[in-house]
Amino acid sequence: KSLVAAIRNLINERDSNLPMIDVKTQEEHIEALLSQERIIAQLSSFFGILALLLACIGLYGLLSYEVTRRTREIGIRMALGARRADLMQMVVWQGISLALAGTVFGAAVAIAIGRLLAKLLYGVKPADPFTLIAVATLLIAVALFAAFVPARRATTVDPMIALRYE
Repeated sequence: KSLVAAIRNLINERDSNLPMIDVKTQEEHIEALLSQERIIAQLSSFFGILALLLACIGLYGLLSYEVTRRTREIGIRMALGARRADLMQMVVWQGISLALAGTVFGAAVAIAIGRLLAKLLYGVKPADPFTLIAVATLLIAVALFAAFVPARRATTVDPMIALRYE
C-alpha cells in the first residue's frame, strides 16, 4: 500500500491532470475477483457439513430403530442363555457392517462424480483422500455409537420384559 501511495505521488508530480482512479495492487485485484467464488465455496462447505450432519442423524436413527426392532429377538436369545457381550458384539457388528458397506459404496460414488466434475474444480482434487477418509471415519464412528447405545439398552432389559415387547 505504501508503494501505491509512492506511485500516486510520482504520477502527480509528473502530470497532475492525470486521473488516478481505483488504484490497487495486483493482490487486491485478485482478492476482489475471487471474493464471489470464495463466498460460493463457503456456502458449499456449510451445506456439505449440514448434509453430513443430517446423514449422521439419519444413520443413528436407522441403526437405533433396527436394534429396537430386534429387542424381542435379543430377549429370546438372552432367555436361551446367550451372553450379553455376545449379543452386543452381534448387534454392533451388524450395524458396523451395514455402515461399512454404505461407506464403501458412497466413497465409490463420490470418486466417480468427482471425476465427472473434475473440469469444474480448480485447485481441488476430485478424490481427496483426506476428505474421504475423514468422512468415512466419522460415519463409522457414528454407526458404532448408533449401534452400541441401543444394543446396550436392549441387552440390559430383563428377558421376560423383552419377550413381551411389541
